[in-house]
Amino acid sequence: MIVQLFLDRPNAQYTNLDVITGRVALRNTNSTNVSSIIVKLEGESKTRLIAQAPHEPREKPKPVLEVHKLLYRTATVWPNPSMQNDVSQKSFTIGPGQHEFPFEFKLPFNNACSTANSLSTNVQFSGLQVEIAKQPTRHIRTTLPPSLYFPGEAEIKYYVKVTVNRPSILKENPRAISPFNFFPIEPPRSQGDGECFARRHHQFNMDPPPASPTKKGSIFSFGKKEKTLSEPEPPLEPPRFSFDMRLQNPAIVTCGEEIPMRLLFTQLSERRQPLYMNSFQIELIGYTKVRAHDFMRTESTSWVICSYSNMGVPLGRVEDPVGTEIDISKEYWQNRPLPNTVAPTFTTCNISRYYEMEVRVGIGYGTTVAGKGETTILPLRLPVKVFSGIRPPAALLQAMQTDTMKPQPTTTWPIEKPSLHVEPPKTHTIPPGASSLTVPGPSSPTTPITPGGPFHQVPPQPGAPLPPQRRPVPDPNAQYDEAPPPSYEDAIAQDLPPIDGPRPDYAPPPPNQDDMFASGIIRALGLEHEKDQPFAVISLTSQKNEIQSIFVIATVLALNSFFAREQQDVSCLP
Repeated sequence: MIVQLFLDRPNAQYTNLDVITGRVALRNTNSTNVSSIIVKLEGESKTRLIAQAPHEPREKPKPVLEVHKLLYRTATVWPNPSMQNDVSQKSFTIGPGQHEFPFEFKLPFNNACSTANSLSTNVQFSGLQVEIAKQPTRHIRTTLPPSLYFPGEAEIKYYVKVTVNRPSILKENPRAISPFNFFPIEPPRSQGDGECFARRHHQFNMDPPPASPTKKGSIFSFGKKEKTLSEPEPPLEPPRFSFDMRLQNPAIVTCGEEIPMRLLFTQLSERRQPLYMNSFQIELIGYTKVRAHDFMRTESTSWVICSYSNMGVPLGRVEDPVGTEIDISKEYWQNRPLPNTVAPTFTTCNISRYYEMEVRVGIGYGTTVAGKGETTILPLRLPVKVFSGIRPPAALLQAMQTDTMKPQPTTTWPIEKPSLHVEPPKTHTIPPGASSLTVPGPSSPTTPITPGGPFHQVPPQPGAPLPPQRRPVPDPNAQYDEAPPPSYEDAIAQDLPPIDGPRPDYAPPPPNQDDMFASGIIRALGLEHEKDQPFAVISLTSQKNEIQSIFVIATVLALNSFFAREQQDVSCLP
C-alpha cells in the first residue's frame, strides 16, 4: 500500500483565513482492510536547550525540551459519514487500484495550544538515552506565529499529514506529510502619533584657531620680534552637532517594503571647517527568545539593509547658523526593502521574536582624506515592530468594530496599594511639525555608550506613556497566562473569505538536514511524529555496535505498533 498527499498549491504561502485544499492518493494491489484515513492540519512550536541542573552542578548538562501543539485539526476522509453510522464495524475494505480522497481545511487566526501533550510529543530517544519533555505549564493564546527554523534550538512548523489506520497490529500504518510556509496577517495599525526618534550628540575636540598673519621683517630688523598685523581670534567652542533617526510613532517597518525613516542632522555650534558624512549603514537586528520550561536563551540575527563607505557627502555649510537642520537624502535607503527571510514580530508560548534597527553614521571633520582630520561613528538604535504586510480586509475590521460596540461583561478590579517605587522619567514624542530642539528627553540613554566617549545619545522616544492601568485578578485555574489579547477572534472571521490582496514573499531558512527531533533512521523507517502515534528519535553513532542498534530499532518498532493498536479506536472517531 502506498499513500501520497498532494496540496493543490504545494509551493504557496498560506496565511490566516486561507483554505488549504488537496487530495490523498492511495494505491494498493490487493483488497485491504482499513479502519480510517485521517488527514490532519498541524502546527508545532518546539524548543530544545542544553542546560545545567541548578541543584546538581556535578551532573552533565542535559537537554530540556518543550513542545506546544499550536494547531491541530482533523478530517476523516474514509470511511464516509454514511459508513460511520455502523458502530459495530471496526474496519472497512478498500479494493485494489488507485483511490483519491479530497480534503479541505481553513486556517484560523489564533492558536489552540492543548494543555496536555500526548506521549508521542513528549518522548524521544537520543542514542540509548530517553529524553522526556515535561508537560508545558505556560500557554499564550495569540495569533498563529509564522514558520520559523532556528537550527538546533527552536522551530515553528506547519504541515498537513495523512495517516491510514489499519486494524492489524502486525501491519504498519502508512502515512505521508506535506509541509507549508505560514505567514500571518498583520494586526490592525493604530493612527500615527507624531514621531519616535533616537538621537546622538557629538562634539569634536578643540578647534585650533587660524594662524594670525605677521608682518615680514627687513634685513635691518634682524633679531627683533616680528609684529602681527592683527590680534589672534579667540578660540571657538569645539564643533557640536546631533543626528536623529526618526520613524512614525509607533515605529513599524513592513516586510517587503522600504524603511519609512528620516535621518536628520542638526548643527548645534559654529565651526570653521566642513563636516562630511563618510559612511552610512542600516542594520536590522532580530532577537529570538527561546524558552524551554525554566531555561531561556536569546539568539540574535542581523540583516544589513544598506551599507556605504568613502562617501564624502558635505553636511551643510560652514557659515550655517546654529540650529540649522538638514534632512539626509532618502536615496541611500530607497528601493531597499526588507529581505524575504525576515519574520514579523510575534510571541507564542515558548518562542518570541522582536527587533531593533541600528543606523551607523560615520562623520569626518575638516577633510575627507583618510588619516587626516577627525572622524567618529555614531550608532543610533531604535526598537521597531516588523509587520507582515498582509493587510486585514475591510470586512474584518468592520466586523471587529461592530463586535467591540457590544456591551462587555463587567470585571472586578483589585484596589492597588500605593507604592514607594520611584517612577521613571517621562518620555515624549515629536508632534507633527514641531522642532526637535524643543523636545526634552530623558536623562539616561538606552544605547550602550563607550566609557570616556565624547558623545551621548538620547534614547528612543516612544509614545507618551498611558495612564497606569489596573489588571484583573488572575484566575489560578486559567489555562493561559496573561498576555496581550489576540489581534482577531476566530468567531468574528469565521465566515469571511480568504484575503485577496498583495502578499510579500516569505522564505524562511530551510530546516536543518538533521532535524532536532528526528534522525534520518526514523524518517527512513516511516515513524513520523504525530499526535496520536508514538514517536521516538534515535541517534546512532559509529561507536555503537550493530547489536545495540538493532535492539533499539526493534524496541521502537514494537512500541509504535503497541500504541498504534491502543489508540486506534480514539483516532477513528469523526
